[in-house]
Amino acid sequence: MSRSAHPAGPRHADVLPEGHYTAPPTDLNALDPKVWADTVTRNEDGVVSVGGIEVTRLAEEFGTPAYFLDEADFRARCRAWAAAFGKDADVFYAGKAFLSRAIVRWLKEEGLNLDVCSGGELATALAAGMPAERIAFHGNNKSVEEIERAVEAGVGRIVLDSFQEIVRVAHIAQRAGKRQRVQIRVTVGVEAHTHEFIATAHEDQKFGIALAGGQAAEAVRRALKLDGLELIGIHSHIGSQIFDMAGFEVSARRVVQLLAEVRDEHGVELPEIDLGGGLGIAYTSEDDPREPHEIAKSLTEIVTRECEAAGLRPPRISVEPGRAIVGPTAFTLYEVGTVKPLEGLRTYVSVDGGMSDNIRTALYDAEYSVALVSRTSEAAPMLSRVVGKHCESGDIVVKDAFLPADLAPGDLIAVPATGAYCRSMASNYNHALRPPVVAVADGEARVIVRRETEEDLLRLDVG
Repeated sequence: MSRSAHPAGPRHADVLPEGHYTAPPTDLNALDPKVWADTVTRNEDGVVSVGGIEVTRLAEEFGTPAYFLDEADFRARCRAWAAAFGKDADVFYAGKAFLSRAIVRWLKEEGLNLDVCSGGELATALAAGMPAERIAFHGNNKSVEEIERAVEAGVGRIVLDSFQEIVRVAHIAQRAGKRQRVQIRVTVGVEAHTHEFIATAHEDQKFGIALAGGQAAEAVRRALKLDGLELIGIHSHIGSQIFDMAGFEVSARRVVQLLAEVRDEHGVELPEIDLGGGLGIAYTSEDDPREPHEIAKSLTEIVTRECEAAGLRPPRISVEPGRAIVGPTAFTLYEVGTVKPLEGLRTYVSVDGGMSDNIRTALYDAEYSVALVSRTSEAAPMLSRVVGKHCESGDIVVKDAFLPADLAPGDLIAVPATGAYCRSMASNYNHALRPPVVAVADGEARVIVRRETEEDLLRLDVG
């Protein structure tokens, strides 16, 4: 037998040993408000509703799988972040989490700015009427065409990610007769306690310019010399799905130290710092995210303290919540297709979606909750794995969860907290049709991103 091969045995599917997994909840019908959108409730008949509309009706009208977004919850979270940081700071919604023209309009109406990181995101923002001065443009390898469009549109800031980009943006702005406002993204060498694929502040990764070895200081020198650039501050982002504020404290301290070095060398006090986003949300009942007002208080105190110690005027703070706003506001609704018990292991519950509408479990080993939502059940809990219909053994939606033992084909189940990085990372794997996004509010539901059709697939296939 090859050394790289192994026989399939009881551990082949990464079966959790008895006693390792969390005990089943006392009530499988309960909906933990920590992981569900604000207007999600279960009525007297046992059917779950959102925005006053039952999921059975939503499934009948819009089909499954589908993402259902609680518009009132989304707007309330926007207002909470804006209020927490106030008029002396800026909140940029991270569009990569999920972006559509409706989302842009809601952000504009609720007073938030927008962070984009591609030409497509910028096009969506501008098409939906977001004022260009309220847009920040990110990306580690922006194309010349993307930079030209951003400069021409008049975006409020471009975040510079490399020495080449410093020169590239400066030349493009100068040719356009403009002086582009920019920040320099630095990697501060902070270990964020998160998955390695979403940790972004250690030196060995693609983002930013390292503080170590004086590279960030050199980037500042070059930016200050170029007529096409107006350097307004420093940007730092330490990762995603973070609950511990200690990493932000270390990051803020190092960024402020850089500001002090800039003042001492150039006689310039840069007026802004952006501490990024990455604040975690509750995907399961075990997660314990912090509220926006707590985050704002903590970050403001950290920056103020460090600036006082360095003899600097406190800069204007920016933050970039994406997941923390849209993540909890949506759930994905599926119909159960098959239920396959494996004696002594678990029950595999196959649904009509999968990794094409939620790649995060396969990509990051992400954990989710799941619930039977078309009815209640008094059946005993069964250890389940919710899987999709794709030709991959790694096509897992919820790795380990408890569902009622009487679960049957045709039942509707829902996975909460799928507003972020699910539709935005969705694919056409196996030529699956990407699901719609349906906004629900005050007893009304409307499609804001329609379901793809076979015609959509064939339109791009030119033969």
